[in-house]
Amino acid sequence: MTLDSPFHLVDLDREAPVRADAKDRVLVGVAAEPVDAGPELDILLTGAADPPRPWVGCADPHAVAQRLAAVVAAQPAASVALTQVLRMGGHVTAPERLVLESLAYSVLQSGAGFRAWLASARPRTPRPAAEPVRLCRDGDRLAITFDRPWVRNAFDAGTRDALCEALHVAVADASIAHVDLYGNGAAFCSGGDLAEFGTSRDPAQAHLLRVRRSPAALLQECAPRVTAHLHGACVGAGIELAAFAGRVLAAPDTAIRLPEVGMGLIPGAGGTASLPVRIGRERTAYLALSGDTLSAAESLGWGLVDEIGEITAAGVLSPPATATGSSAAAASDAPSSSDATAAGR
Repeated sequence: MTLDSPFHLVDLDREAPVRADAKDRVLVGVAAEPVDAGPELDILLTGAADPPRPWVGCADPHAVAQRLAAVVAAQPAASVALTQVLRMGGHVTAPERLVLESLAYSVLQSGAGFRAWLASARPRTPRPAAEPVRLCRDGDRLAITFDRPWVRNAFDAGTRDALCEALHVAVADASIAHVDLYGNGAAFCSGGDLAEFGTSRDPAQAHLLRVRRSPAALLQECAPRVTAHLHGACVGAGIELAAFAGRVLAAPDTAIRLPEVGMGLIPGAGGTASLPVRIGRERTAYLALSGDTLSAAESLGWGLVDEIGEITAAGVLSPPATATGSSAAAASDAPSSSDATAAGR
């Protein structure tokens, strides 16, 4: 059976805000100027420049709404799941938000939308690293650096497991007062490694592994001590994990994007838990549904990053030039990135 698109547009200049229960719809409100729209709407668009949260400013709100409607029509299951998870997230604890996200992500892995995206995607060859994460301890400061620059630090299973090992150290060792997250090369992290997408044949098992090996959960535990140093592409997991940090610094070339809905999925690295804390669920929904790219300046205005600064050879935004000690990957017996079930993709 084919269902109608769940997209529902509310023109707040012409009609009253929606008050009815609408659990199976994506509710988008538009207005020339921000108004009191109530809590039911998922995204709020206005023609006003630099509107307050939760509004998103755009030159033509109705045109943007129609673009969102096309996304929802193309990926209805992922779009509805996204808004449902974001709505429910405000009523559960922070750790429970990660479980909720993973459950929805696993369901969508078996969905027609994701299968269609997989069928259209070009094949990619995994390019794992022996040491996907480097550690450098200097006094009370621990630097954690993503180190697969040849794939713009794409987040594969090996990287995930190595990051978990590193964050376990930070959580367990109270003498570590500062944890710095870096990305080596042209980008901080370009998101989930597409070479692993679709390799999992058991979404239920992938869910269990995802919640057991969760960098997001560990970041929640040590967040006040963490500073994320962003530059270049920060896509998917690249911003979802960074947003947990107590402080987020961005180089001027930082570009942030959530592409998962267009693939028939929702953010699966903790983004539905981390981004709403910083920018609210409505702007998170907009970012995920639109697939738009936020610049460093826009991210600063939204509160997704806390400061913009230049990268210098010895600057605070640059990754460590050298690293000592063993990598997190070497310290674990984690499966390689070719392990389809562990990848959770």
